[in-house]
Amino acid sequence: MKQTVTKVVALVLAMVLVFSFVACSGNDEKTEANTETTETTAAGTIKVGVLAPLTGAVAEYGNAVNNGVVMYVEELNANGGINGKQIELVTYDEEGDAVKAVTGYGALVDQGVVAIIGDVTTGPTVAVVVESQADGTPMITASATAASVTCEIGADGAVTRVYENMFRSCFIDPFQGEKMAAFAVEELGAKTAAVMVNTGLDYSTGCADSFKAQAAAIGLEIVAEESYSADAVDFQGQLTNIAAKNPDVLFIPDYYSVVALMAPQAAAAGLKTTLLGSDGWDTVLDVVTDPALIDGAYYCSGYSTSDTREEVQTFVKNYEAKYGATPNMFAAQAYDAAMIMAAALEKAEASGAAAGSDEYKAAIIAALDATDMDCVTGHVTYDEYNNPQKSAAIINIKDGAANYWGNY
Repeated sequence: MKQTVTKVVALVLAMVLVFSFVACSGNDEKTEANTETTETTAAGTIKVGVLAPLTGAVAEYGNAVNNGVVMYVEELNANGGINGKQIELVTYDEEGDAVKAVTGYGALVDQGVVAIIGDVTTGPTVAVVVESQADGTPMITASATAASVTCEIGADGAVTRVYENMFRSCFIDPFQGEKMAAFAVEELGAKTAAVMVNTGLDYSTGCADSFKAQAAAIGLEIVAEESYSADAVDFQGQLTNIAAKNPDVLFIPDYYSVVALMAPQAAAAGLKTTLLGSDGWDTVLDVVTDPALIDGAYYCSGYSTSDTREEVQTFVKNYEAKYGATPNMFAAQAYDAAMIMAAALEKAEASGAAAGSDEYKAAIIAALDATDMDCVTGHVTYDEYNNPQKSAAIINIKDGAANYWGNY
């Protein structure tokens, strides 16, 4: 059944306040650093948690996600909320740290949220979703792409359990790796490829593994594979080795900050190949020292501002008016995550179950599972693993700009 939530153009102020890393008074350790809440809770509100890194190394992702969620909730509340109830956001800054994310999850649950939008990056999200199995709080992530976010994966790679309470509005790592390998062959005519993988990051290894598997299936020869640790800053040796193999393409599935560090070292190593990336590259042009260093690169993304669909253009216009900036993929996917969760909350409210009860949670989860709706990043339905079924946008970096190549 297709679910809809009314969109509006009026905006109201969001009740969002992010505290810095401080301990609260007394002996209550649960409400320590980075907790955001409001002083009072009206009887006509629905508390929804937001778990995101608003400070730290991946804060650019977290703040974009938070912006997208806040914007959708403001629009919804301005139009009367859900059956007359306003959504109250309670936000926790986990600083991109898995341990702090688990602490934040507990703090949000203790404050009475009925659902959570988050987390943002893969590591903290996996830690939180495992923690959430005890109480089954409904969750949706806008950007955590590892297959293990919604499923327990066995040593043989097979799914042993689906986390029924966990959904996402983004595509998964295997999807990205497969897409980019196929794109390299079908659109770029590549015959050989190399891979650089961050062995300390599930996101990176997941994308790399699926890229290699797809490459083997379609005849793309992997001539070099190099790895590095999560805290590495020197990639010269690995890039020099890859340059010696002269591959047609080099796949680097990692976050924008690492790619920005790697780019000048790749040039120094004499690497002359087409760079391919995953959605973690989004916003790389904001931090790379010289855009020319990654000119000609392609990466997989959840959406593009150049998409002419009405949903996209309305979102971009309203986001720019509110924040004075162009919304990136993370903001768009977060807006969608909030939209999807709100539609599910509407169904749960209509069920008559007591807010926060097991029946209420079950109603939210059932509604999430039945999602069939048009969103900013595409039409969303879910498969048996709670992963959205939708296409991907390919972005080409050219002349210092991230250009929409098209959907693939």
